[in-house]
Amino acid sequence: MAAVWQDQPQCVEQNRDLADLRRQNEMILNSAGEGIYGLDMAGKVTFANPAAARMIGWSPEELVGQSMHDLLHHSHADHSPYSRVCCPIYLAFQDGQIRSVSDEVFWRKDGSYFPVEYTSTPMRNEQGQLVGAVVTFQDITQRKWAEEIFKQNQEELERKVRERTAELRQANQQLRELSDLKSRFVSMVCHEFRTPLNTILFAVTSLERYRHQLSDQAQHEYIQGIQSDIQHMTQMLDDVLLLGKTDARKLEPQPIELEIVQFCQTLIQEMQLIQGQPAICFERSCVNQKVYFDPVILRSILINLLSNAMKYSQPHQIVELRLKAHTDQILLEVMDQGIGIPEQDHPYLFDPFHRGRNVGTIPGTGLGLTIIKRLIDLLAGSIEVESQLGVGTTFRVRLPLASAA
Repeated sequence: MAAVWQDQPQCVEQNRDLADLRRQNEMILNSAGEGIYGLDMAGKVTFANPAAARMIGWSPEELVGQSMHDLLHHSHADHSPYSRVCCPIYLAFQDGQIRSVSDEVFWRKDGSYFPVEYTSTPMRNEQGQLVGAVVTFQDITQRKWAEEIFKQNQEELERKVRERTAELRQANQQLRELSDLKSRFVSMVCHEFRTPLNTILFAVTSLERYRHQLSDQAQHEYIQGIQSDIQHMTQMLDDVLLLGKTDARKLEPQPIELEIVQFCQTLIQEMQLIQGQPAICFERSCVNQKVYFDPVILRSILINLLSNAMKYSQPHQIVELRLKAHTDQILLEVMDQGIGIPEQDHPYLFDPFHRGRNVGTIPGTGLGLTIIKRLIDLLAGSIEVESQLGVGTTFRVRLPLASAA
């Protein structure tokens, strides 16, 4: 009798530990973001966590005792029947092998379906006998959406590359003396495209593998990064096309009325979104807020000047854009506190593909200043450069204004 009383506290303690463990397991199941449910050897639901019930539209209580295959895995996405004999979830507790699948769908209570990634893990009792399976799954709709966006953007980029390449090839046929420059251009563009394309690939891979671990904000940032890199490559292609048109004398200015201050402010915001730091400080002194100018040409000049200034400056430094608009011309000054331009490079600043000897590993095509100079010459404007190594560079551009039509 004494032995019984001695064992009783130990049993109470064990029961308390089991109850605590059961509560902990329930808390884990209830807080898990993935859907989790258990199956017996007949394929009937033994338990389901709230996430699983929420994703398929049933309550956990409604699911228990039901055939999960008949509820959510009965058909393929094309509505063709899905036999249990072929179902990886069932196979897991028949042969004891873990099954992971990422190209199927689960069906909701309302008759709709969603793409799913799931793993079916067999369960065994203490004797090692199979007694069922635990299935974990997640809705991968967002991942599929991101993959589709990437595919569409890639196709659009390829289309633009084909168009620009065709136009560039036609221009090169008319300018055979630039064959050497063409070879250098192809090499440079391939190099410049590699980094943003690798960044896009990394972002998509991260969304695929870690979507369920990423916050909505993090996913949004990845997608924004993809869009930013595509915009960067598109701008590069547009610059090359613009350069080809100036070489072939096919570019004619198309001036329209512009709110010059607003135009500059919008462009600065765009540049900050794409390139981030350093910050751009905008100062203006305008007689006229409205001017007549070609927005495409002005945009290209400003983007290339600001992009260079930001590229060759440290994040904590300031890039300044100063605008003075007079009745007959505008004066643009872009000043940075960057690495400066060696004096030996000054005579070659506007040559295609020329880059300063002190740029190191900073990426670039060597086309930006060439484009700027061609556009300024087209408008009968002027450009001046002042630079000091380790102190910074100032570009001063004067552009005549068109008269109202």
